[in-house]
Amino acid sequence: MLTKTFWIFLTGCFALASPQILDLQNLQNLLQVPRLWYARTTDPKGTEVARAFMAATGDQAVKYNLDTRGPPAPFAINSRTGVVTVNDTLIDKENRSYSLWVYANDGVLPKKLEILASITDASGKQNKVGHPPPFPPNFPEIFTAPPLKPIQRPTKVTEEVFEETTVPDITTTTATSVQTTVKIEERNETHKDNNIIKDPSESPDVNNNDVSFATIIPLIAIGGLVLIVVAVIIFVWKRNHGQKEPSKKEDMLSEETTITKDEPTDEWEFPRHRLRIFNIVGEGAFGQVWRAQAIDIDGKKGEQTVAVKTLKENASEKEKTDLVQELIVMKNLGTHPNVVRLIGCCTEKEPTLVIMEFVSLGKLQQFLRDSRAERHYGNTHAGSQFLTSRDLTHFAYQVARGMDFLSSKGIIHRDLAARNVLITEERMCKVADFGFARDVAGTHVYERKSDGRLPIRWMAPESLYDDIFSVKSDIWSFGVLLWEIVTLGSTPYPGLSAGDVMRKVREGHRLEKPEHCRRELYNIMYYCWEAEASSRPDFKEVVSMLERLLCTETDYIELERFPDHSYYNVQHLDGEKL
Repeated sequence: MLTKTFWIFLTGCFALASPQILDLQNLQNLLQVPRLWYARTTDPKGTEVARAFMAATGDQAVKYNLDTRGPPAPFAINSRTGVVTVNDTLIDKENRSYSLWVYANDGVLPKKLEILASITDASGKQNKVGHPPPFPPNFPEIFTAPPLKPIQRPTKVTEEVFEETTVPDITTTTATSVQTTVKIEERNETHKDNNIIKDPSESPDVNNNDVSFATIIPLIAIGGLVLIVVAVIIFVWKRNHGQKEPSKKEDMLSEETTITKDEPTDEWEFPRHRLRIFNIVGEGAFGQVWRAQAIDIDGKKGEQTVAVKTLKENASEKEKTDLVQELIVMKNLGTHPNVVRLIGCCTEKEPTLVIMEFVSLGKLQQFLRDSRAERHYGNTHAGSQFLTSRDLTHFAYQVARGMDFLSSKGIIHRDLAARNVLITEERMCKVADFGFARDVAGTHVYERKSDGRLPIRWMAPESLYDDIFSVKSDIWSFGVLLWEIVTLGSTPYPGLSAGDVMRKVREGHRLEKPEHCRRELYNIMYYCWEAEASSRPDFKEVVSMLERLLCTETDYIELERFPDHSYYNVQHLDGEKL
């Protein structure tokens, strides 16, 4: 009872002594940003779309962040200035809308606003879009912050006091907040002690902001006296009942110290017991990928579907080393929409588990092969889900963007193929499987020193004969992957053995142009297959070439002419990695 009374007096002192501080902070802490964004398909990267602003109320500078719900949005926000710009091509995103959240945090009270962004055509005509969340009354659109949800707390006198004084309504004066606080306390304490707080009408007039020191000093004095009484009571209670308490505290401290030592220092480490494994979604000679549910992972509460990669029991030390190497590469990568993202790992004991984002449609190679069953490529019905020439060209463009990101990080993949690219429900391609990948940021070249099964049909001449791998050898592999996309997942060099492939590649033989592929697209493949590595393009140039094709209305892959009889899939090839 004494503790409650003390906090009531202390809160009243603070409210009377600082009547304008709370309202002032809330007025300054408004997040200002337009709620509707528009961008044209012709807007280049770097085009400014909007600006976010919030005045800092603490010592820290305001930091801005942009979050999306659903497919990644082609926008980025400068964390320091709040300027929102286009960070991706908008050519293929006409008439799309994105739901985003703009966050601002000055270290005192974070703010967020939901935004609706739309991509218009080149003329800038704005299509009808859904309405953003309603604004609070009496505020213009640009100054609106979403209403705070009420905090659900136990019914305690002290906590309700802090709730009312910490987040006041910005349309109400501080003096009114003080009166409301007193009334809440009166309601909660009437059945206990009617004399604790008098009716506000009997108190001095607090409707003006000029409170005299004659009112504040007695309240502070009473609060200090109550604090002394409480301290004496606690001291006496500990003296009479707390002889054994020190030993208990020592035990607790020793337990806490032990727990702290056992806790992993690696930010990626995830408790193994919070994973629930379900079914296999992919399998190789030594590795497996499982679908699993992870609890409270990736900064999100509740269960989340993830992919877990691990090794089979018959895996050798070489395979274990490769998995650890893959984990190291992914930890240092960062994030990109066209690269599979690492979420966590379990390495404290065997088996090692690599936890990645779950990509629902699986491997691009199988997705392309399955599409052959749908032979109605004419798109005669509205809303058709069948693949089109533009879909396939866009797959290649997305893979090239992911590889451009990897090469900029000094990473060579060494096993780029359609089987190592995953595809989402939104038909977004993501480069995956970094078991062969190596970080060559210093030398830019990797020389293989160990034997093993190799992806011969995807390898450049210098890799086949000299064991030399670089970004340029990844470019060669990309050309073969592009051929796979055009032929809907066919095996490269059909009808040839691995030895024949090596001999013919060395002699200058290249994969022939599929008859349903236009020369403009085949030229990009052939450019990737230059005998001299230095003559091949880099991924940035490949991205630019494919982007130009996407800007036209031409079908570079004539699927109605796709000849099923000309391509077949080789299921097992001795000495090769498939």
